[in-house]
Amino acid sequence: MPYPIGHKIKVRNKIIESAAQAFRTKGIHDVSVPFIMKGAGLTHGGFYAHFDNKEQLVAEACRHAISDTIALLQEVADQETQNPKINTVIDYYLSPHHRDKTEMGCIIPTLSGEISRSSEDARQVFAHELERMISFISNLAEIDVSKGSALFSTMVGSLVLARSVNDPELSGNLLYAGKQYAKELLKT
Repeated sequence: MPYPIGHKIKVRNKIIESAAQAFRTKGIHDVSVPFIMKGAGLTHGGFYAHFDNKEQLVAEACRHAISDTIALLQEVADQETQNPKINTVIDYYLSPHHRDKTEMGCIIPTLSGEISRSSEDARQVFAHELERMISFISNLAEIDVSKGSALFSTMVGSLVLARSVNDPELSGNLLYAGKQYAKELLKT
């Protein structure tokens, strides 16, 4: 009996979602195809019916994760009615919640350190998605892309450092300092 129409797309999307969650949490190199497939509730053997290789999945998961993050940050911004929306996004991005919920958070801080060792295709997709994120931040803040790049770089760097340390006080201080500096960038 054949599968219903759209079944293959649904399965592919489950694999992409599983990969995005795994890559956000553990990075690319520490995540195996069997781990991703298990997270999608599937067997390893079905992977190649959907993807040529892991690098293709990295690119697709990156696209998916950035789209999720932009949608989430837009939702956060849309809830703000009094303060500048960009400040609300900065506060959310550099919050303990976002720091600790890596499986749902922005994929850029996790992949930035290792994407340079990925395929050219994956790197190209990552670069495009990074530009899309910077454009989103720049538009939300109503600043040019150069300043948006500096702002987002500050946010990502602060989050990476806050996630890297095991001292909760230091981590919190890094988030706080990142928020303050990011908001100061907007004033110049």
